[in-house]
Amino acid sequence: MSGRPRNLSFYVLAVFFALFVLFLYGPTLTILVLSFQGPQGGLTFPLNGVSTHWFSRLWAGVGVVDIWAAFGRSLRLGLVAMALTVLLAFFAGLAFRKGFRGSNLLFTLAVASLIVPSIVVSLGIGLEFRLIDDGIKALAAATGWTILQDHGTAMGLYTSALGAHLTWTLPFGLLIMFAVFNRFDPAYEEAARDLGATGAQTLAHVVVPILAPSLVGVALFGFTLSFDELARTSQAIGGRNTLPLELQGLTTTVTTPEIYALGTLTTAVSAVVIASALFTVLWLQRRRARRGPLKL
Repeated sequence: MSGRPRNLSFYVLAVFFALFVLFLYGPTLTILVLSFQGPQGGLTFPLNGVSTHWFSRLWAGVGVVDIWAAFGRSLRLGLVAMALTVLLAFFAGLAFRKGFRGSNLLFTLAVASLIVPSIVVSLGIGLEFRLIDDGIKALAAATGWTILQDHGTAMGLYTSALGAHLTWTLPFGLLIMFAVFNRFDPAYEEAARDLGATGAQTLAHVVVPILAPSLVGVALFGFTLSFDELARTSQAIGGRNTLPLELQGLTTTVTTPEIYALGTLTTAVSAVVIASALFTVLWLQRRRARRGPLKL
């Protein structure tokens, strides 16, 4: 089979695939290379020396922009969105698996945000929270309550921004859990109940361990989608920007490879998260293999 000569279509498809991979990862590789330019380097090729000068400049700060504070906000928001996406998608998958009245309508509403343009979702959430602010201010003026008079805005990292991110991460998590539960064998749960396990014990010691690799995948989706999200955050973040918003602002003012160094850093964070998720999945699979198959 391996000695059979290749026909022309194989080489055409191979070239097409290579060009596709180059198109997909070429911009990232270009930014990676340009971020290691020397102190006199510019934003384009050819390279003017090789050094880590721009990473040092990045570590010291980018002008008036507090990049590390923005990075911390994006990281914290991504972790919270990840945790809520895993938790809500898992229990929603359990609920939809059993079925309930209105499940079709709820599913349609859950995935509708994937169809609506992201900027429209962001504008809608931002408007909603501005109406909440106006209502609180009107109530403060009518009642004279001092606790309400000091109110600034309800918009923030863990309110409007988190809600905007969940409209993006949660539908993906829910779709993944639907596919996972569709292949899950209920015989494992029945065996646990026959052995006297309660519902909570069956969930904790049977369902969750079996689905752990899938939950890691949902967590990976939740974090990476939130960490890199721009459009849904733009109108719903409040007064403090996340890292993607700061990057967007810097593209109009920064004229040095410092912004490439920042792009390399954010790409490295995403790569570390993906590698950690793959390592966790492999570890869970090997752990399950050492324990042997579940006996019914």
